[in-house]
Amino acid sequence: MHFTRKDLETADRKFRLNLVNSITGVKPANLIGTISEEGRTNLAIFSSIIHLGSNPAFLGFVMRPTADVPRHTYENIVKIGRYTINAVPLPMIENAHFTSAKFDRHVSEFESCNIHPTYIDDFDAPFVLESPIKIGMKWEEEIPIKSNGTILMIGSVEHIILEDGLVNEKGYLNLAGGNVVGIGGLNRYFSLKQVGEFPYARLSEVPDFS
Repeated sequence: MHFTRKDLETADRKFRLNLVNSITGVKPANLIGTISEEGRTNLAIFSSIIHLGSNPAFLGFVMRPTADVPRHTYENIVKIGRYTINAVPLPMIENAHFTSAKFDRHVSEFESCNIHPTYIDDFDAPFVLESPIKIGMKWEEEIPIKSNGTILMIGSVEHIILEDGLVNEKGYLNLAGGNVVGIGGLNRYFSLKQVGEFPYARLSEVPDFS
């Protein structure tokens, strides 16, 4: 099958959404936790978390346009300056998925979706208790993407909290052992299984693939 740009522009809206959101493959499923100035917790699922650098440690994620629809996650991050990124474990995928519903600002997705917040001292954002990989973030900047009105939110890593046994002596995470999941498209979830590991790619060590 071959879809041109014109095909996509004239396609059924739901078909286009599903197709374009799926073509990049399975992406990490994470819950972003925030809190308002009034102390109301907020939780939302995202599949756009990306690595931006290791020293200093920076992560980014894409926020959809904020002009027409309230984005509580965005508003809380800008005002408080702290947020958390929490990997979604397999037993919690349904709870996590429904944080994407359009709850009113005064309603906490933690409570509505039966997900439990947890905190550490001197950090003003809730972590997800059930998550095996918790990351505490400091908001650094936002970069508007003019082409479609989205925003690249950039933050620095202040805390990494892992379940025991998830990281080895080289710093590699056992994502399969953590039972975390990925998202394909808008609403399909996939479990993870490691299928290979290779050394750092040096030109002198490239195998003969012929």
